Amino acid sequence: MADRGDDALIARRVMELVLRHQRKGQRTGGCARTPCPDCRDAHLARVTRYVEAGEPVRFVLPAFPGKSPNAAKVLGTLPDMAERLALGFLAGLTARIRAVYAPGAEILICSDGRVFSDAVGIPDAHITGYQREMQRLIDALPEPSGIGLFNLEDVPEFAGLGHDRMRELLAERYAEPLDSLKERVRAGEEVALYRAMTRFLFEDADTPGRAGSRAALQRDARNRAYTVMQRSKAWGDLLAERFPGAVRLSIHPQPCGAEKLGIHLVDTPDNWLTPWHSVALDTGGGRYVLVKRSEAEERGAEPVLADGRPSHYARPAPALVTAAAPVAVPAA
Repeated sequence: MADRGDDALIARRVMELVLRHQRKGQRTGGCARTPCPDCRDAHLARVTRYVEAGEPVRFVLPAFPGKSPNAAKVLGTLPDMAERLALGFLAGLTARIRAVYAPGAEILICSDGRVFSDAVGIPDAHITGYQREMQRLIDALPEPSGIGLFNLEDVPEFAGLGHDRMRELLAERYAEPLDSLKERVRAGEEVALYRAMTRFLFEDADTPGRAGSRAALQRDARNRAYTVMQRSKAWGDLLAERFPGAVRLSIHPQPCGAEKLGIHLVDTPDNWLTPWHSVALDTGGGRYVLVKRSEAEERGAEPVLADGRPSHYARPAPALVTAAAPVAVPAA
């Protein structure tokens, strides 16, 4: 029988590796400087159970919904270098975990684009194309990557249904009433997420061809933000039911000791910016940062092609790239 003390030590080391990339909100004291015991212990028991069983540690990450519909933020509708960098980071994280715990880790990306595509203005056809390309990029990662992809269509009860009916059924079974959600936001709970969601929706809709005033656009974004939050929470509850032992990750900053752990995927000056709301900017020396497309162009950067379509930005512009190179998994 394995030594339980060794199991506990290994579990802590796994958590330390993850917490190095923690996406934090506004923090004070020790938690702002280093991973605090509350942040670690909120997830340590789940990791320990996997280690004691000798199984890969499973993480679920609701993320990678689909590209923003605003061309001032992204290069197109399909995953590009921004997503490739994020996948490379996640695969590197599983490799580092495997170096301290042989069974390793599995990170299941639970793509939530289908969940709220109608509320964020992304056509379902674009969601389908995005998910297919994500799967292709995951399949191209060096093995074992430990990365998987899970969509709403992969839930047996939802398979074969029309997209609108999928969303209706998700809401019927798992959604919190909107009035309850609005009351919680008014009380101060999740107000930061609500404001960030409103900002994203407003920016996505604020395009040259938009109809109506900016004030009307802001009101619409506020209303849609509640729908996106409601559906996102429903998706999270479905995932918690389907993967009850998994460690829950989030691409949003989380409070200290929360049931979900916020995690950074790629360097960005904005704590809320994600690969699907931005482009990757090559800053030289093999380093990239996420910025909005408009910012990359304001800096004088130019698009770089890969596989015949725009992949990222660089300054000065390098020569034409004809094929995307595999994403390298960082050494342990």
